[in-house]
Amino acid sequence: MINFTPEIWSMLMFAGLLVGLFTGHPLAFVLGGLGVAFGFLGLGPGVLDMFSSRIYGIMDNYVLIAIPLFIFMAQLLTRSGVSEGLFDAMRYLFGPLRGGLAVAVIFVSILFGACTGIIGASVVTMGLMALPVMLKNGYDKRLSCGVICAGGTLGILIPPSIMLIVMGNESGISVGKLFAGAVIPGCILGALYICYILIKCFLHPEAGPALSAEETASISMRKLIVLICKSLVPPMALILGVLGSIFAGVATPTEASGVGALIAFFLILGYRKFSWSELKQSVIDSSLATSMVILVVVGATCFTGVFLGLGGGNVVRDLVIGIGLGKWGTFIFMMIIVFVLGMFLDWVGIVMLVFPIFLPIAKDFGFDMLWFVVIMAVMLQDSFLTPPFGYALFYLKGVAPSVVSMSDIIRGSFPFWRLMELGFIICAIFPETITWLPSLIVE
Repeated sequence: MINFTPEIWSMLMFAGLLVGLFTGHPLAFVLGGLGVAFGFLGLGPGVLDMFSSRIYGIMDNYVLIAIPLFIFMAQLLTRSGVSEGLFDAMRYLFGPLRGGLAVAVIFVSILFGACTGIIGASVVTMGLMALPVMLKNGYDKRLSCGVICAGGTLGILIPPSIMLIVMGNESGISVGKLFAGAVIPGCILGALYICYILIKCFLHPEAGPALSAEETASISMRKLIVLICKSLVPPMALILGVLGSIFAGVATPTEASGVGALIAFFLILGYRKFSWSELKQSVIDSSLATSMVILVVVGATCFTGVFLGLGGGNVVRDLVIGIGLGKWGTFIFMMIIVFVLGMFLDWVGIVMLVFPIFLPIAKDFGFDMLWFVVIMAVMLQDSFLTPPFGYALFYLKGVAPSVVSMSDIIRGSFPFWRLMELGFIICAIFPETITWLPSLIVE
């Protein structure tokens, strides 16, 4: 073993993390490899016992069972065709408004996010389905791209959210409470996006023209009502079945995830989209996505275990508190760190790295821990749109027509960063937006 001071160990581990990331290696293996290497150097061979204990704790965690089930539910819903029907209904409903198609995208993204909780599925689905329609109707490319990226990211905040499940597991806070706490912030962000779209298209009608009179008249009011009911009722039943059972205290999130997967399977049957090949592919895709999340969690728990064992947690804690910014200055400083990390890491890595350090600091300053965790989830919305590694940007680029450049996507998403930060400020100034609904939950 090498006897370095905690400060030197901390600097070496963070330097190794930066080198590993910027050389293009997968986050899970960077974190796990650094944990093993520095664990042997600083703690000795006994570190393997710590790794075994921490990894077994992940394997034996009942809460994390919800992750593969919610991902499987999302995969089934993506293949059920429910999003296509929803978009068609909302497109005709909001189409007569300037910016109506963009509003439809946000509305569908909110509902789809409440059914899936996975950003990749939401952004790719809306990119394939809505972007060609918006461009065909003369919408500004940048506005169209920004709307789809911002709307798609709501899926990671609006429950059932995979991110909130991991956050609940790491913080020890009830996942059901976190789900309830994220509902209003998610709706606030959605409302801000819609207001921005309507104002922008009012001031610049060419950015989002209304549907033509001919296209609006192509569907009767009766057919529109039938289409809305047919498209809206099944996903609402799913949302009520999953979230309603959690909020009413009838089921835990893990049990509700099983209910959601079953309802999603019935939706596939009801929409006549079932096939054995699609079911097989849903299982494979769910396994791949779950493996990615769990591998990062395993690697990160090894890294943080060694980092804390070598005294790194105390070093960072003393540094943050020692700056002397006070309660709210320290809060802002921590959120800036989360924002910067979001430019380079995915949400799993950020949560696993900062929670063991930031949560004790937040507790020392007397922050409501439920509010603190959810407000961090709101801040993490930015991480999906901020280059160079904003995942939503690359998801959309992968399915966008050739006329849409990465520059269009990034510049179109920029106003929505500011709206995310405005939503963050609203939730920070009015903590009841997060804490009120969880206070009503039966547990």
